Amino acid sequence: MAVAQPPEPWEGVRDATEYGPNSLQSSIASDIPLPPQPRRPMSEDCLYLNVVTPGLSGSRPVMVWIHGGGFTTGSGADFAGRQLAERGVVVVAMNYRLGALGSLALPALADRKGRFTNFGLRDQIAALRWVHDNIASFGGDPDNVTIFGESAGGLSVGSLLGSPEAKGLFHRAIPQSGAGHQARPADEALSASEQFCELLGVRPDDPAALRAASPEAILEVSDAMEVSAGPAPMRARKPPAMAHTPVIDGQCLLALPIEGLRRGHGSAVPVMAGWTADEWSLFEPMWENGPPSADELESHFGEFGPPRPMHRAYLDARAARGDSTAPGDVWSAALADWMFRVPADRLLEANATAGRPTYGYVFTWESPVEGLGACHSLDVLFVTGTYTLAPDFAGSGPAADALANTMMDAWVAFATNGDPSTPSLHWPRFETDTRPIMVLGEQCHMVEGWHEEERRAWDGVIP
Repeated sequence: MAVAQPPEPWEGVRDATEYGPNSLQSSIASDIPLPPQPRRPMSEDCLYLNVVTPGLSGSRPVMVWIHGGGFTTGSGADFAGRQLAERGVVVVAMNYRLGALGSLALPALADRKGRFTNFGLRDQIAALRWVHDNIASFGGDPDNVTIFGESAGGLSVGSLLGSPEAKGLFHRAIPQSGAGHQARPADEALSASEQFCELLGVRPDDPAALRAASPEAILEVSDAMEVSAGPAPMRARKPPAMAHTPVIDGQCLLALPIEGLRRGHGSAVPVMAGWTADEWSLFEPMWENGPPSADELESHFGEFGPPRPMHRAYLDARAARGDSTAPGDVWSAALADWMFRVPADRLLEANATAGRPTYGYVFTWESPVEGLGACHSLDVLFVTGTYTLAPDFAGSGPAADALANTMMDAWVAFATNGDPSTPSLHWPRFETDTRPIMVLGEQCHMVEGWHEEERRAWDGVIP
């Protein structure tokens, strides 16, 4: 476990016709109804990236994708960039270390620069440095790089926005269903890392023993800690934590990423951020005892502070709009706002307040799977044009085709010039007084103050 180093040079032509191995990652069985991804070999030798380009000449905008998966699963090889590249950009998708290998925080691992954690986040920064140094050879412009990612990839984008170590390596950012509110203080990360060592059977001050541990043992302990932090609370309908997030280490992150953005620690760039309208519906199948009752719902709201005002705000606002007030639907909406929507809104507000071009969206296209609605991760299939590969999950038909083309064109426009407007879609900037955002669904249109009553209920709860 160390900060990634540049690769050793090689002679001749290196075979790059196959994807590199995935990062070592979780094998936890999930009840989440996502389309399956191909299983690929895993290895500690995993820091590879993939480039899709329309041609080697020219100087095109570059879009660098950071995959999601809760910092425990996923791969850059899962991202299909061909449809975006056909619109005139160079697309790069990276791997980075996951689980404990990406987030351990132990002083014994410190290098000569004092770097002892954030290995996964620094892998992403190393990939961005590679892009800066090499992408011109693939027809890309190193001075026009957009980072984008969804879920943990969106959280990574938010972290990179607040990181001084990533400053200057990208010029625009699109966090999708993830923003700047997920990072652990160093002391909390140290305690978790010491627990990891105890479960692994090694001393936290013995880096040689850590590095000698087998991949199987590392994954077993990493998975156990992840289950305790995330899936176990989710099965009980509790707000989950993440066992392997970035760490506020005083170097890569000086503060919570949203605070780093507000204080000017990281990159001052245009931002486009958003969420899906029904983020949490994807995770509802994990509720072991089904949706909460009305009494349980009020108790659940107590997880975030005094329950009555927030509880009432959701019930009243949803009733006024004609939305379901069934306890399960209300709780699912609250968890989605807590984890995804409100952090994204805070990031939009911070970037707009600083005077930088800022654009917001909510994705409302609904899956044909009953009960999923506009669920978490569904937007990725439209941003990449791969919705046609999973019609039972994503839907199909002329309206789906139109939405995918609209979103791909908007993402490419933003990557090109920092404005997602296209000839067929006028997309005004986010302003803090009116809070306009784009609704991306069967009919794309702007709204002001989307679900404003619920957003205000989090004031004083989410910074």
